Amino acid sequence: MFFDVLKGKKPSVLGFCIGAVVGLVAITPAAGYVGIPQSIFIGMVAAIISNQAVYYKSKSTLDDTLDVFPCHGLGGIVGMLLTGIFASKTINPAGSDGLLYGNPAFFFIQLKAMLIVVVYSFTISYLIFKLINIIQPIRVSSEKEEIGLDRSQHDEKYGSTLPVLVKV
Repeated sequence: MFFDVLKGKKPSVLGFCIGAVVGLVAITPAAGYVGIPQSIFIGMVAAIISNQAVYYKSKSTLDDTLDVFPCHGLGGIVGMLLTGIFASKTINPAGSDGLLYGNPAFFFIQLKAMLIVVVYSFTISYLIFKLINIIQPIRVSSEKEEIGLDRSQHDEKYGSTLPVLVKV
């Protein structure tokens, strides 16, 4: 929401809610391993990165209407990596200290885990989408898209039962 204001846009409840979700996604990997100040920092960093990713995605041709990857994907990645930096045995004696507390090995474990998750998720998702596309094409034709998906896919006709207001 604050970034929208800085960009000259009006603050919105949607911007606030998206920021809250990104913060929650980012702190999830670190929950129980970092303190409150670190969790606030993790949420803020994730929000900044997510907001920038949404901005650059809007300038591209990528089709992610709900901004799932910039919010959930990047929020989780940021949370995983920053857990490796801010984790503390003071918060959780059964856990590990992170990079900031003298344990760079834990940060590299988090980095390796993040890379494995990204590669695995991308590969499996790609294969699933390819299989679905063979069975039932995912993309509609440009003609059906031009007509509108509500009408071409769901046979919904808006406005047909609404009275027409005529200006006199």
